[in-house]
Amino acid sequence: MDEEGIMYLAFCLLILLVMFAALHSLGAGIFSILAIIIILGGIVLILMLNFADSAVVSAVSGMLNMTFRPAEGYKIVKSQDAIVKEVNGIFYATGYMSANLFGYTFKEETGESEIDEKMAAAPEKWERAIMNVGFPFKYHVLSMGLDVQKVRDELEGKRSYQEYQMNRALQNQGANDVTITNIQREINVIQRKIDRISGGEKPIATIMYVETVATGISEKAALDSLAQQVKALQISLSSLDVDLVRIAGREMYTLFNFNFALPLTMDEAASNFDQQS
Repeated sequence: MDEEGIMYLAFCLLILLVMFAALHSLGAGIFSILAIIIILGGIVLILMLNFADSAVVSAVSGMLNMTFRPAEGYKIVKSQDAIVKEVNGIFYATGYMSANLFGYTFKEETGESEIDEKMAAAPEKWERAIMNVGFPFKYHVLSMGLDVQKVRDELEGKRSYQEYQMNRALQNQGANDVTITNIQREINVIQRKIDRISGGEKPIATIMYVETVATGISEKAALDSLAQQVKALQISLSSLDVDLVRIAGREMYTLFNFNFALPLTMDEAASNFDQQS
């Protein structure tokens, strides 16, 4: 949860605490019991909306048959996982999937020659992955340079924590060699990143996602076709070692808005994706 979300949650809980403090003025009886039930229900609802907004909003919009309009002519369907637009009797359904490369924990330990081999094979691997995809899609890569000193401070903090864990493991006679080896690997990875920054390499943060559009003579036909395309992309791109997850709710709305305006900072971009796994 970002700073804005924390402030919102704290403000809502403060209001509920004030309501709790005012319960004594109602005295004992049915009104006091009803007030307690309403307050407890409000607490549960606030927590659900802050920590599970995607699931809650999708369920509520589905039960109440609600749709949202992110822009003129567009609407977000009840399932909250697609955006539909009708043009001259043809329905266009747009869906998104996360496509972030899996972060291999110990990749910094691989040699430069192995990295060069993977980079050389990447174009051919990409062609093999998409050669059987029979529809258009967009693979978005949103990159932004990070503050060097801030990243370095974070890495040094992580290294200090791992070194503390190593000291505890060495002092613990019951610690096994696997635990010590894993901690040492983590320290090596962090140190390699610090060395790369010290050598002048600038850290970069990246958000990657896939967008695809399906058409149909009805909204249901377009959505069914979109579901098939998403499944086909998940199968085809799985060989690229990417995390392919269908995006829904607020995160999908944010990606849709990226077509009109990009965030100014990586913190602003990341804050839109911190509540959906």
